[in-house]
Amino acid sequence: MHFLLYTVSAFAAYLIGSFSPSIFLSRSLLGRDVRKQGSGNAGATNMARVYGMGFGVVTLLCDALKAVAAIAFAVWLLGEWGIFVGGIFCLLGHCFPVFYGFKGGKGVSVGAVVALAVDWRAFVVVVVVFALGAVLTRKVSVGSVLAAISIAPAALIIAVSTPKLLLAIFGSILVTARHAANIERVVHGEEPDFHAAEPKKFCFKVKRDKK
Repeated sequence: MHFLLYTVSAFAAYLIGSFSPSIFLSRSLLGRDVRKQGSGNAGATNMARVYGMGFGVVTLLCDALKAVAAIAFAVWLLGEWGIFVGGIFCLLGHCFPVFYGFKGGKGVSVGAVVALAVDWRAFVVVVVVFALGAVLTRKVSVGSVLAAISIAPAALIIAVSTPKLLLAIFGSILVTARHAANIERVVHGEEPDFHAAEPKKFCFKVKRDKK
């Protein structure tokens, strides 16, 4: 019975995480897959860079909500270990979505919810570190990597439970690894500063019947 509950929780969290609002919005409303533009990433930062800050914020909120839903469902089935299972598999779904050829985001927005699930104090640390890193360097990727690195030490210092600590460590490793290319560009001085695009208009695709 426990194995079944863990399996259902993991499967549900992965599927929820696999839904990508950035890909859905860019394909359905904006005319072109966001992964074919900007940095090629299916996340809130690239949405803002390509389609404007408004779409970036909407993407961020939708990604956060799906993480909340995935973790909440897993906790309902498994209790505290649901935080670990729901968080991990939602992150995996977000980064490697089955619905979009396993090419997704880098886990930052979902990682923020993971930090909150670990402990509200860890979340505060992550947000502050991200803000300082991004503002001082003008590079969202730097803020994201520093924030990802900070969550595990924060969880250790706060002395959270084992499921939460394991989730913090996993999230830290995954999000940092997903930014490997960004880290390389930063080292070589090639990482661009963040600039949001001008707001784009909707571009609905309407199919017309042939006469």
